[in-house]
Amino acid sequence: MESVTRARRSAAVLSLALGGFAIGLTEFVAMGLLPELARGLLADAYDRSASDAVAQAGWTITVYALGVVVGAPTIAALTARVPRKRLVLGLLALFAAGTLASALAPTFPLVLLARFVAALPHGAYFGAAGMVAAALIGPGSQAKGFAAVLSGLTAANIVGVPAITGLGQATSWRVAYLAIAGMFVLTLLAVLATVPPIAAAPGGSPRRELDAFRTPQVWMAAAVAAIGFAGFFAVYSYIAPITTHVTGLSSSAVPWVLGTIGLGMTVGNLLGGAVGDRNLRRSILLGLSAVVVTAAVFGTVARHPVGLFGAAFAVGAACLFNAPALQARLIAVAPQAQLMGAAINQSATNVANSLGAALGGLVIAAGFGYLSPVWVGVGLALLGLGLAVVSFRLDARRDPAQPHPETAAALSETR
Repeated sequence: MESVTRARRSAAVLSLALGGFAIGLTEFVAMGLLPELARGLLADAYDRSASDAVAQAGWTITVYALGVVVGAPTIAALTARVPRKRLVLGLLALFAAGTLASALAPTFPLVLLARFVAALPHGAYFGAAGMVAAALIGPGSQAKGFAAVLSGLTAANIVGVPAITGLGQATSWRVAYLAIAGMFVLTLLAVLATVPPIAAAPGGSPRRELDAFRTPQVWMAAAVAAIGFAGFFAVYSYIAPITTHVTGLSSSAVPWVLGTIGLGMTVGNLLGGAVGDRNLRRSILLGLSAVVVTAAVFGTVARHPVGLFGAAFAVGAACLFNAPALQARLIAVAPQAQLMGAAINQSATNVANSLGAALGGLVIAAGFGYLSPVWVGVGLALLGLGLAVVSFRLDARRDPAQPHPETAAALSETR
């Protein structure tokens, strides 16, 4: 990496975080606009049963998540030798095109296809941008680098998602996605202007990146993220109908609840980035335990407005506290394929998104009510916590001559 001034480093990290902001918009706005998507794309079904149509519209969330799952490892493998700045720019261009297509697609099946395409660069972006940010911040900053990029996503949930949700409610969900496509174009220009050229990892190749899948602990760490985060997404995916049908607030309150979750995410992300670089295991176990507790509290108090807002903040903070440490954990257990490790984390997170939204939709469609996904989420978070305990015990049984994964990753980073 070329020598750059402190001001340019800060501007570059901010530009990468702006990409996280735009991703937060394209991923999470659907949750606040599910009723509008259902009315606009599934009018006949909505007239027959609003809850069934909303549950069907939830497939826009599920399909986006599936696109991340497919795209993250595929792009990571195919771009192992691509310089990181060029890779980030290409991913942003694909984001812009897919989001624009989402806004313009005339039918529900085509919207689903466009959402899938828009999701393909998601995991690779967080992986590549997080590693670029870590390189700019300095050695030993894997969790901090990812937290820096992720801070854009958390900021989106405070300001952007509520604002774009309000825009979509006042105009059309299509206008909301047009605005998001514009944000990706703005991010592309910012990255082009501020991020210095950064080479791909020495010796990188598709085969080397794909070798990460031969490591059992990669699969375990991915399972922890996929199932543990699903507990949060079971809650978050249906926050709009919970707010209006369970708590009894008007639809105008939905952006405020989303903003409260986003504020919690920001606090959790900042704390998680700091704690994760110090002790990954403690951070992961503490974070998953917090998701279990806060989701259970949410299910208990969400019928009351004060309880809804307070528990929404707590659930958001608990979820994002996990994110930097889980990202660093996957990089640690795949030290020779760090881009793939980072991308797998995003695949796992969006398996969680898909799983949480799908299971939540199933229990709603089965007639258990809009609050029932919360209790599904509690069970999923508990299962993720159990898997994390098993994963760390497997580390303890490793060959004593081999270093812990976190130590191996740190040694790889300094080479």
